[in-house]
Amino acid sequence: MARFSANLGFLWQELSLPDAIRAASAAGFDAVECHWPYDTPPEETRRALDETGLAMLGLNTSRGNPQAGDNGLSALPDRRQEAVEAIDKAIDYAARTATRNVHVMAGKAAGEEARNTFIDNLRYAAKKAAEAGIGILIEPLNSRDAPGYFLHTTDQALDIIAAVGATNVRLMFDCYHVQIMQGDLTRRLQAAMEVIGHIQIAAVPDRREPDHGEVDYGHILGHLDAIGYDRPIGAEYRPAISTEAGLGWLKTCRETQRMKTAESILYV
Repeated sequence: MARFSANLGFLWQELSLPDAIRAASAAGFDAVECHWPYDTPPEETRRALDETGLAMLGLNTSRGNPQAGDNGLSALPDRRQEAVEAIDKAIDYAARTATRNVHVMAGKAAGEEARNTFIDNLRYAAKKAAEAGIGILIEPLNSRDAPGYFLHTTDQALDIIAAVGATNVRLMFDCYHVQIMQGDLTRRLQAAMEVIGHIQIAAVPDRREPDHGEVDYGHILGHLDAIGYDRPIGAEYRPAISTEAGLGWLKTCRETQRMKTAESILYV
């Protein structure tokens, strides 16, 4: 049965992070995740997590300077020190909030030197994160929304993960990005399942609520159940109107799951 994590980078943006955590709990989400929580003291985030009983599944390393076009630092050969500092900051925040994973953002780069830099920084991140029991995630981003980003396909990500050679470095499989770049989600999910650390969903092509568009998430969720994926799935979409107004998909999914459970009990 699918469980869901509210991505607070997009959902309830009008609230403080602690209040967004509380809102996600009230709406029936099973966990939360975020993008860049650093403006909120970790003690306040941890207090809201403890109060609601929700786990924080992940947060991102710093983009660098977004106003200058930065979208991560860890594959940039000339910014290694900044990348290490961003990794340290993210792991420290994660440790203080019991966050399970840190997404190490590669940034805009290309070529063999960028690949080697990313691998070096991921090895550093993996070793430091392992000491705190934290996982490291890398995520391919589509070239339409993130032009120039170093990591853009699951094949490239799997190659990087193999090269790093650390058991706590895993793939963040965002169905929205993967559908745009490669498609064939069902087979790609199954092929990568052993190294997937987290899965996210959003409608394609508009990145709105996951109840319309070209991806049938009813099929995807059923497939994930069938192949044994039992962790919360990240709802990382941009609400069409407001978070609250767009939660019908979650209610529908819960009701469908309840009906299937009732039917299975009835026919045992």
